[in-house]
Amino acid sequence: MQDYIGAVDQGTTSTRFIVFDRSGRIVSVAQKEHEQIFPQAGWVEHDPAEIWRRTRDVIAEAMELRGLRPADLAAVGITNQRETTVVWERATGRAVYNALVWQDTRVDQYIPELERSGGPGRFRAKTGLPVATYFSALKIRWILDHVDGVRARAEAGELCFGNIDTWLLWNLTGGVHATDCTNASRTQLMNLDTLDWDPELLDGFGIPAAMLPRILSSSEVYGTAQLEAIQGVPIAGILGDQQAALVGQTCFHTGEAKNTYGTGCFLLLNTGERPVQSKHGLLTTVAYRMGTQPAVYALEGSVAITGALVQWIRDNLGLISQSSEIESLARTVKDNGGVYFVPAFSGLYAPYWMSNARGVIAGLTRFTNKGHLARAVLEATAFQTREVVDAMAKDSGISLEVLRTDGGMVGNDLLMQFQADILNCRVVRPAVKETTALGAAYAAGLAVGFFRDLDDLKSYWSVDQTWNPAMEPARRDSLYGYWKKAVTRSFDWLESA
Repeated sequence: MQDYIGAVDQGTTSTRFIVFDRSGRIVSVAQKEHEQIFPQAGWVEHDPAEIWRRTRDVIAEAMELRGLRPADLAAVGITNQRETTVVWERATGRAVYNALVWQDTRVDQYIPELERSGGPGRFRAKTGLPVATYFSALKIRWILDHVDGVRARAEAGELCFGNIDTWLLWNLTGGVHATDCTNASRTQLMNLDTLDWDPELLDGFGIPAAMLPRILSSSEVYGTAQLEAIQGVPIAGILGDQQAALVGQTCFHTGEAKNTYGTGCFLLLNTGERPVQSKHGLLTTVAYRMGTQPAVYALEGSVAITGALVQWIRDNLGLISQSSEIESLARTVKDNGGVYFVPAFSGLYAPYWMSNARGVIAGLTRFTNKGHLARAVLEATAFQTREVVDAMAKDSGISLEVLRTDGGMVGNDLLMQFQADILNCRVVRPAVKETTALGAAYAAGLAVGFFRDLDDLKSYWSVDQTWNPAMEPARRDSLYGYWKKAVTRSFDWLESA
């Protein structure tokens, strides 16, 4: 009897394998971190071989922990850090270079050239994305341009490209080279209308079609696992991590939204079966496509640095020894003391898309102490989310009434209350907090009949806690006004992007 469903959750800092039962309850979990490689300022890399080793390890550990056999799993889904780019040899499976992580900004050298021949919105009509360092296309191009012999080998069909989902699928199945439409929509090479690679885009970025994976739906059987711990189990769901969280939060109706508070912040609003082009700095992306059903689209606001700012306070400044201590330190003061922290460490993402912005701490006085700084760190996450929500309302005409939240930071009650206050809407934390992995499990389960349909999934979603806004409007407006002032101080810090 196949009672369980599994999910590989490969994130920016760690890899997990989680086994869920039919109700979404976690049965077993294992997690391992991987190295963050910073060769120089603005460069962020991962070792693809290490990520694959960590994936094998956590699958084996989670299965062994509860004495599970492959026959106990109906299917396995994959969810992954998006945009992070791997190029490897088709014959050997060896990566030709480290993975370029979504945060990596080395490709900013290409942006002026692309903008001169079409502006920052050159590819937006087809891809829903601005010209930016964030997406996979320019990362592929950098590897093709800077690793000896790679371009010629790619054109000859000897090399494969994939985001991390494709890299893991290839290794898990023994060579299936495919991706799903949510991950493909983050490469800046897929046409949102056709859900296929676009020749004009490939030509614009200089990417050989021969190295690209097949684009499939988010919920179908891509292949079977060759790894001993899950030998023969169908790999049947793939979703980029933020789309997976939207599915895990069962935001299946137009107007429903979720925000994931992790390394960065990623707010997705379901806009239905037609893509909504943003005029206010958001991304248009594929939300999910379940099997042969029509694709569903979303508006997304991507914020680069939120949880990573807490890590920075911990690792670079040493103000706390564990990330969880940020809340208690912030509670030592009654407010931010006039301090605002704009964490534009790798530029500003939504809604500004300014790669030449840099981090700023504003409003410091002799009164300021580390508690005020800690509070400003948390509030920066809520302020950046407010900017995204405001942009979404302008683009979609939808005023958010409830924000569903997930990710590592949602255990911070101070942050969640401030988020409700600054948004002036209810903020909800679900009973099952691992919504990203759960979304991948849902997609895999739907493909093999473990779950019946989307209504079946919605019946499992429940609320753990709700925060209601309690801040006076004048106070809300004042705080947000100072934030907007602080943000402008980060603009154009570098003379050239």
